[in-house]
Amino acid sequence: MGPADGSRIVGERWFRPKAVIGFWRAGAVQDDIRLFADETRRDVLATFFTLRQQLSKRDGRPRVALSDFVAPVESGKADYLGAFVVTAGFEERAIAERFARANDDYSSILVKALADRIAEAFAEAMHQRVRRELWGYAPEETLTPDELIREAYRGIRPAPGYPAQPDHTEKATLFRLLDAERRIGVRLTENYAMWPASSVSGIYLAHPDAYYFGVAKVERDQVEDYAVRKGMAVAEVERWLGPIVNYVPTPNAEAAE
Repeated sequence: MGPADGSRIVGERWFRPKAVIGFWRAGAVQDDIRLFADETRRDVLATFFTLRQQLSKRDGRPRVALSDFVAPVESGKADYLGAFVVTAGFEERAIAERFARANDDYSSILVKALADRIAEAFAEAMHQRVRRELWGYAPEETLTPDELIREAYRGIRPAPGYPAQPDHTEKATLFRLLDAERRIGVRLTENYAMWPASSVSGIYLAHPDAYYFGVAKVERDQVEDYAVRKGMAVAEVERWLGPIVNYVPTPNAEAAE
């Protein structure tokens, strides 16, 4: 098979990247982002639940949530939200295993690393198409590669499980809306990891002032409110938000036993 390198991977088409993208009418209701079936914005298709920063900030800067970058429903303004799942493809595992069987551990590891980079690059390329063509809110965008790396474009593509929305369970709504498993074969494990592993998912927000941020630590009051909004048990929310929960959760009855 020969050693792995970038030119061979591209020239011999070792991977078959796939993507699924969708757009919906959207509006914010406090910290929730509701998606609607049509322009009447009456029938709710799904809701993305967001978390708001709670720690004090300097210079009077606001404590933001992702819902702040979507027009409030009560404003009457039309707004939209996009979502995506992209993958480098299913070939990564088989190719890596072939190298491993040939005792070429270096190439096996390299293939996995390059597959991750391909998925990230594909996500970046699709986001550019979204801005310029598919959503088309920045059709005249002309950025240099360095500007793209600095994310100097309008809009963001935050992902569940990352600082702006650390709750991995939000991927379930995203995957359901996009029908990602049927359309491109990417599925979620019981722990909300994506398979194939070299996959990327998230939402598109086009607000001109949107930026990436970290929710950081949350207190019990927000966890309890979030649990009510999502229809989940507080203990379940505490489990998924464990790294950012800023208090000691109360053991439930089963754990106490």
